[in-house]
Amino acid sequence: MRRHRGVLLIPPRGPLVFPDPRSADAGGLVAVGGDLSPQRLLLAYDRGIFPWYDAGYPPCWWSPDPRAILDPETLHASRSLARALRRGGFELSWNRDFGRVMAECGRQRPGGTWIFAEMLEAYRRLHQLGHAHSLEVWVDGELVGGLYGVQRGGLFAAESMFHRRTNASKIALVAAVRSVFAAGIRLFDVQFLTPHLASLGVFEIPRDEYLARLEAVRELRVDLGRLAART
Repeated sequence: MRRHRGVLLIPPRGPLVFPDPRSADAGGLVAVGGDLSPQRLLLAYDRGIFPWYDAGYPPCWWSPDPRAILDPETLHASRSLARALRRGGFELSWNRDFGRVMAECGRQRPGGTWIFAEMLEAYRRLHQLGHAHSLEVWVDGELVGGLYGVQRGGLFAAESMFHRRTNASKIALVAAVRSVFAAGIRLFDVQFLTPHLASLGVFEIPRDEYLARLEAVRELRVDLGRLAART
């Protein structure tokens, strides 16, 4: 392995190793290359790193500074969202259709998608191994919203969400935060702050603080598999 402008270059099927995420470049890029094996993906999340890249390119591994997270105390529901939550008319489920949720997250995105076939297959494997989870929002049997993410101990790293009805992705996020924190999660990561996420209470912390929080919760024993039975 070698470095290019401070970024670690990992050969295909190279060793399972990542540098200290504090060594990332100004954009948060830590390493390029390797593969999306379950072992490499789990190691990345354990180190505060995640993959994000375009189809046809080698995997790119990121640890941005600052990092965006969400706490139950900061979770905010607008008046319209609060009304939708009170009104109901939807059904929530956990892990009923992980593959479809992830595929829907990759559809109809104006700026293109990073959720291509290689990513779909890799995260489906994580789901089969019990490390990735989805929350679904249904209306009259139709999947209208949802999100998916990766769990490592007390961390839930939300990767993406989608909606096909007004407020459906927001309902998914609110339900996910409430559910996973009740189950024992202590760190809910959304990676980057956007105006949409900020309106829901997402905020930024320095990468050093994020890594310290991750270190404190990574070894917690949290069973999100039980959520499917309770939803």
